[in-house]
Amino acid sequence: MVNVFIEKENKKANVNARTAMEAMQKLSINPETVLIVKNNELVLAEESLNEGDEIKFLSVISGG
Repeated sequence: MVNVFIEKENKKANVNARTAMEAMQKLSINPETVLIVKNNELVLAEESLNEGDEIKFLSVISGG
């Protein structure tokens, strides 16, 4: 299990996932709309997750 924080929804969750991508799929998060932070380091969606990791899905904001 990994601890997940979803910034857009200001929500915390626990997910059983092997990669950040798998966690996003289980939480119905579009990978194109977030940056992934694992234990305070920016990572890619393919990043492996370990028991007790803390993941944050931070919203990507664009403007004009």
